[in-house]
Amino acid sequence: MQHIEIEDLSKIYTVDKLAINAVDHVSLKIGKGEFVSIVGHSGSGKTTFISMIGGIIKPSSGRILVEGNDICLLNDDALSEYRNRKVGFMFQFASLLPVLTARENLLLPGLFNGAKTSNDGKKAVEYLEMVGVGDKLNAYPSQLSGGQQRRVAIARALMNDPELILADEPTGDLDEETEGEIMNLFEKLNQEKKLTFIFITHNLELARHAKRQIRMTNGLIKEI
Repeated sequence: MQHIEIEDLSKIYTVDKLAINAVDHVSLKIGKGEFVSIVGHSGSGKTTFISMIGGIIKPSSGRILVEGNDICLLNDDALSEYRNRKVGFMFQFASLLPVLTARENLLLPGLFNGAKTSNDGKKAVEYLEMVGVGDKLNAYPSQLSGGQQRRVAIARALMNDPELILADEPTGDLDEETEGEIMNLFEKLNQEKKLTFIFITHNLELARHAKRQIRMTNGLIKEI
């Protein structure tokens, strides 16, 4: 079953009257529950590409079908709902709010999308335990290591039960050992929760953790 179907997708930026094809007529199909890595150098178009899939950036042309629905046709409110309910975002930096505990940081997504329930507190504890920081639920970000902060951010991305995870260089500032632990956690989440996972990196070794690898160069993609 196809989860995402991308058809002739392009994004053109204009800089000093010069048109730059950040993503250049890309077509791609990603099955439900697939773990896909996209590898490429900085400036190759990776972040722009998954930002369009996540509904953060509008494409210049083409279609993005998510479970058969073209998200490019959605208005701002519908796109916001799509991002909040369907997509979990993970970025290079954990971006936890420093004045909130780990548990409180996990409760934020529910507040933003109006889906907060009485079970959220219990769910936050369960997810922190699942990612290996259950003993840090009342700790503030400044009391956590870089790897622990990243685990809290991963748990936060799961709080709204997304069907799609978009991870943009999520291990970029971690040491090699912690990086490996986080990648193993991603694989576990993909297998156990059947989440569709799109992971972008400039590191080919990390990209090989995914069952399917794609290289992006100058806005174009190629299966590795």
